[in-house]
Amino acid sequence: MSKNTYEALKAKIGRRSFLKMAAVATAAGATSILANDGVTRPATDEEIKNPFPGSTKVKTICNACSVGCGIIAEVQNGVWVRQEVAQDHPISLGGHCCKGADMIDMVRSEVRLKHPMVKEGGKWKRLSWDDALDRIANKLANMHKTAGPDSAMFLGSAKMSTEQAYYFRKFAAMYGTNNIDHQARI
Repeated sequence: MSKNTYEALKAKIGRRSFLKMAAVATAAGATSILANDGVTRPATDEEIKNPFPGSTKVKTICNACSVGCGIIAEVQNGVWVRQEVAQDHPISLGGHCCKGADMIDMVRSEVRLKHPMVKEGGKWKRLSWDDALDRIANKLANMHKTAGPDSAMFLGSAKMSTEQAYYFRKFAAMYGTNNIDHQARI
């Protein structure tokens, strides 16, 4: 939308009119959700009790941070299909933070990057893991040689566990720099 079109619409639609239209759209959307058009049906008692027959429950640790909260993951045919909080876990005591509660959605996301990618000629191209690691190693080695170790900065992530952060810090020290930080602190 061009700036002129936006300004024209802005001049015609006031705040009160916008709120009225939003209320009508919300009511219409809610009505369409509540209406049963025959495509959906209520779940049976068996489906409510066990929507994934043949699945197994696996006690595991949430990997959102390094606290170590407990998760009971339900797995069917090698796919994580649902999760619940481990009520008897000594760390989380039956609770989760918002990251842990949303972990399954992150893992199962359709837009999650699953392979190394490089942009060449304006297009994204998939790389093998070996090729990606070779490219990164060559760039780091070249930068270390031409500009020195302090030309690099290593930035950690809130998704790292304590052990991963430890190894990341050791890698930066091996590279010869103290330039390391964490995105949650920034």
